[in-house]
Amino acid sequence: MSVQKVALITAGSAGLGAQIARVLAPDFRIVINYSSNSSRAESLLEELSAVPSTHASPTTPRFHAIRADVSNKTAVQSLIDDVIATMGRLDVVVSNAGWTRMTTFTNFDEGVDDEDWDRCFIMNVKTHLWLAYAARKYLDETEGTLITTASVAGVKPSGSSLPYAVTKAAQIHLAKSLAVICAPKIRVNSVSPGLLLTDWGMKFSESKRETAKNNAILKRFPTVEDVAAQVRTLALSQSTTGQNLCVDCGSSI
Repeated sequence: MSVQKVALITAGSAGLGAQIARVLAPDFRIVINYSSNSSRAESLLEELSAVPSTHASPTTPRFHAIRADVSNKTAVQSLIDDVIATMGRLDVVVSNAGWTRMTTFTNFDEGVDDEDWDRCFIMNVKTHLWLAYAARKYLDETEGTLITTASVAGVKPSGSSLPYAVTKAAQIHLAKSLAVICAPKIRVNSVSPGLLLTDWGMKFSESKRETAKNNAILKRFPTVEDVAAQVRTLALSQSTTGQNLCVDCGSSI
């Protein structure tokens, strides 16, 4: 009998992370990582528990939540240790955490804030590196996959801030580099959404949201459902590595 695979989703209790959990729930046991909002994480676990499993005899626990600050290297290692202690294996890591501060992208004065650069580099680059390093042994055992959530801002200079755009570009290149380093058993890819109308996306002013929509050749916003579907495709694919999938309604063309 096949063993049920396990997926870890960081920043997984809301928005895109929660939607990824929903689309993986039928086929995977899932660990949701969250930073502070335990009631929101528990609410998602309740929702997921109602999703029928495609596995003939699902192992328990099917779903689990772990609080961890992924901006801390030691906490990332502890997170992986906790996943293995609870679930016994790890097949898919969706590294979904990130950070930005809303600025005017073209305002150079706003783009040279050292604190923004440092925090963006930790949250948009280092946390994905730490997670990959901590999970590598277990993903190697299962011939698993790591998927990071980047941004179209890392492909086309744009978005909430200069440090965000540059560190997202670094994140995409990190995923490609890890695909080389972790081969042949582990596959590493990234997805780069355009502006999503999540709580985060709604922090943009209405005029900026309208501009983003008009810059997309499909003249609409991508959805969390579409992005999550691409993450699921990458999670299941045995032949895709080192790729960055833009789910942006054509805004990067």
